[in-house]
Amino acid sequence: MSRLDINRSGEMEVFARVVELGSFSAAARRIGMTPSAVSKLVARLEGRLGARLVHRSTRQLRLTPEGEAFYGRCRAVLAAIAEAEREVAAGAVPRGRVRVNSNVPFGLHWLMPLVPGFLTLYPEITLDIVATDMVIDLIDERADVAIRVGPMRASPLIARKLGESRMAVVASPDYLARHGAPATLEELERHNRIAFNFTRLVAGWPFRDASGATVTVPPVGNVLVGDGESARRLALAGAGLARLSHFHIGPDLAAGRLVEVLADMNPGDTETIHAVFIGQGAQLPARVRVFLDYLADHARVG
Repeated sequence: MSRLDINRSGEMEVFARVVELGSFSAAARRIGMTPSAVSKLVARLEGRLGARLVHRSTRQLRLTPEGEAFYGRCRAVLAAIAEAEREVAAGAVPRGRVRVNSNVPFGLHWLMPLVPGFLTLYPEITLDIVATDMVIDLIDERADVAIRVGPMRASPLIARKLGESRMAVVASPDYLARHGAPATLEELERHNRIAFNFTRLVAGWPFRDASGATVTVPPVGNVLVGDGESARRLALAGAGLARLSHFHIGPDLAAGRLVEVLADMNPGDTETIHAVFIGQGAQLPARVRVFLDYLADHARVG
């Protein structure tokens, strides 16, 4: 059967409804088909692709890894089709909701100041912004774009680099006046180190010792936080030492509100900032494409 004989977008829409509604019967009711027709369509799709997309049981459907990847692509393709139809009907003006999930420091200090200018340029777009330092699943959270800071895990997502920023261990002048500035790693052990209460790919604080070797010190203290902005505010308040990116604390360092400690032992590592999203080129809705372009033009870090 030639590709022209297959309604591939129709197959994708049926498959996407099965995933989103959790069963063949629910998807069948939504799109006006019989459950057996939906089941046969998904089976035919699996046969054509040569891969199982869902594990079937009497209780639930569960996506295989191939099914998860295909569902992500289906969402992007269906969104692009819908966007293309809207653009033709509305004269190609970007419009609609863009769901953005951002790292908290980047969201507060870089993204939020850009919102008024972007919305002035694209008044038909609505931004739906969630700020969290937790890594979310774009498909599960229905997000169009996520801003991620730090190492990137292997992923089918497309990543657009926004920049990179050097890390530093910092404290407030008030904290250092009360506790002294650590000059060695042994002295650092006696200081309160503000930590995060979620798993990070880089677990400890790296330093370079006199021999040039990298030594990792765990951030141990009496306070843990769920995002970088909270760590910054605690450091400013004199609660302890924090290890943060220059893109986040640059103005504080310049104004003297925070001071870098153990700078001579800083290994020079950086955090990379990416905007990640599903789909590219023609598969990317105009509303998402113009947001990414605006972000890349106005939020270059480093």
